[in-house]
Amino acid sequence: MSKNKKPQRYLFEEVLDFLKHNDSKTFNYKQLGAAMEINSDSERAQLIEVLESLKHQGFVIEKEAGKYQIKESKQYVTGTIDFTSQAAAFVVFSETEEDIFIPAKKTKDALQGDLVKVYILPRRGGKRKEGEVAEVIKRNKTEFVGTIKINPKFAFVIADSHKLHVDFFVRTSDINGAKDGQKVLINLKEWKAGEQNPTATVLRVFGNPGEHKTEMNAIMAEYGLPERFPDAIEYEAKKIPTEITEDEISKRRDFRKVTTFTIDPYDAKDFDDALSIQKLDNGFWEVGVHIADVTHYLKPHSALDKEAVHRATSVYLVDRVIPMLPEVLSNFVCSLRPHEEKYTFSAVFQLDDEAQIHHQWFGKTIIYSDHRFSYEEVQTVIETGEGDYKDEIMILDTLAKKLRADRMRKGSIFFDKAEVKFKLDEEGNPLGVFFKTQKDAHKLIEDFMLLANRKVAEYLGKGLKGEDIDDKPKHAEQKDSSKNLCVYRIHDVPSDEKMQELSGFAARFGYQMQLGNKQKVAASINKLLHDVKDKKEQGMIELLTVRSMPKAIYTTKNAGHYGLGFEFYTHFTSPIRRYPDVLVHRLLEARLQGKTYSNKDELEFLCKQSSEQERMAADAERASVKYKQVEFMSDKVGEAFDAVISGVTEWGIYAEIVENKCEGMIRKMEIKGDQFFYDAENYRYVGKNTGKTYGLGDSVKIIVVSADLVKKQLNFNFEEVEQGSLKPKVQDHKKRRGR
Repeated sequence: MSKNKKPQRYLFEEVLDFLKHNDSKTFNYKQLGAAMEINSDSERAQLIEVLESLKHQGFVIEKEAGKYQIKESKQYVTGTIDFTSQAAAFVVFSETEEDIFIPAKKTKDALQGDLVKVYILPRRGGKRKEGEVAEVIKRNKTEFVGTIKINPKFAFVIADSHKLHVDFFVRTSDINGAKDGQKVLINLKEWKAGEQNPTATVLRVFGNPGEHKTEMNAIMAEYGLPERFPDAIEYEAKKIPTEITEDEISKRRDFRKVTTFTIDPYDAKDFDDALSIQKLDNGFWEVGVHIADVTHYLKPHSALDKEAVHRATSVYLVDRVIPMLPEVLSNFVCSLRPHEEKYTFSAVFQLDDEAQIHHQWFGKTIIYSDHRFSYEEVQTVIETGEGDYKDEIMILDTLAKKLRADRMRKGSIFFDKAEVKFKLDEEGNPLGVFFKTQKDAHKLIEDFMLLANRKVAEYLGKGLKGEDIDDKPKHAEQKDSSKNLCVYRIHDVPSDEKMQELSGFAARFGYQMQLGNKQKVAASINKLLHDVKDKKEQGMIELLTVRSMPKAIYTTKNAGHYGLGFEFYTHFTSPIRRYPDVLVHRLLEARLQGKTYSNKDELEFLCKQSSEQERMAADAERASVKYKQVEFMSDKVGEAFDAVISGVTEWGIYAEIVENKCEGMIRKMEIKGDQFFYDAENYRYVGKNTGKTYGLGDSVKIIVVSADLVKKQLNFNFEEVEQGSLKPKVQDHKKRRGR
């Protein structure tokens, strides 16, 4: 078991799951510990605490002194609670079973993400399964961000998150110097039975809402993002020996005389990967995918490693990066900087002119980067055929395009959605919006990284020997055995129901999809994405297509990557910014040396941690982009823009501005000129008397009504409704009492 101690909520779930699967047996803590591979004194002590807590809460019974068994009960389940914006909730307790709906009045004292015990209510007729919260087993978090409202005798904090359905009561002695209306970080103290609101104390005052520094620091606190590394971690990082030694070079394959370069964004500081290329005497092209050898410096179970496990990923907000590793490693020691020798872990391929692989090799290397390219510089070389290392770049581009075509034939789905970026001034104020789009330079790097990731996953998962490159899954039956451990990046097949919904919607715009086996579906999706290019419905159909796909996760259980069309896939190419890549490097090194690294249970725990942190990072990044979009539009209230209807719900219409992709809402009650009703089946609103419709994908002219910097919301109305009558304003956060 890892020395990275598991959070207690995971242990709750694991013990319950183990006992449920062994419901006819009793276990003492030593037997449980042995079965669950718990072998440290601290984790055994934690296990005893969990067993006593489960007994107290009625999940297990103590059949005899020190011997525990699951309590038979079909009326209660445990799971994670997920609130809607209307204060109702769903509890997810099994991947294969139906979620339980919890009405707003039956959520008790649960908060978003808590592990809860739920009493299942008797099902009536054909209604969905319902329940009520009986008890909160473990809080997901106890610190929250919100706006404080101060009265003479007390204060309330209104949480920023729309999934927090209550305000927090704060005594005046606990406001920590906060002023009315400021944004603060609070700590939940208690929520006594029978009380309408939980009690909290103010931990930190961020400042006035709507200011850049306030809002960005609040986003970081809301998602638990650290502002800096602890001093002890920085000290440990600076102590790491960083010199390149002859002894270490002698253990590695030397690529220093082979043409090698990096291709990254113009403002990148950490360079994970480099490409080398040379023509061999046998007529093949040797392409090396060289990845920063982070694990040479980052040792398992060190304080630095534990911090990396906790962070699990670098987070990219609009104005800053919160790195997984300290700067001395991420930007200097490990980063493949130009004109410097660096230790790398490489996947090296011999390809013919048709990009067919004839030989592959994995191992530790040393490189010297001859040049640092930006994507824009490489794109210029590809388009003009002129520039530094033009021959090497043109060959790599040709090979990449052939690898890409082969992927597409085998069912890889190509999403090409533009990414919103901001140009900021020194104070963090948005000066403009631009879009990051995928061009050939980006795809060149992507195709070789995908190749390395796929081949490493096959090597680990299939149990291949030596330099075997056979693509046939003859060893696939071994892929989940303890001998062939791998951390996979999986993306499951979308459900038939989701595909039927997407097909039905696309048909309304005249696009036909073929639904059958997964290859047909993938080909049909690619055709759909190609056909909607530059059409008014493009953004909306792309969004619905993405939403129809399951989320990709990390796991030791291989299920393939549907979106890429790969039977085996992992993440090997970004260990500076992703912890799963670190794990894959360690697994690959151990395999090459004929050793074993870690065990399946430990790896699965780390996979779960990494998947959760990845989702958190994505949410934080979206929140920062949304804030900047609202801030960018805040001086444009009253102005009109061309937009496309991007969403239709029972409470209103979402529209996305064409020129900057900022999205806002037209509330149902604000749609004037007729009595409009919601036509859910056709994703539109229809006027009762006029028959006028507002449907998904329609081009419209909107006026910006307000920009709420606190809620990160834009409110629009249709220009034909407003007729220029708006008065510009930036909304303040409204008081929410009695929720």
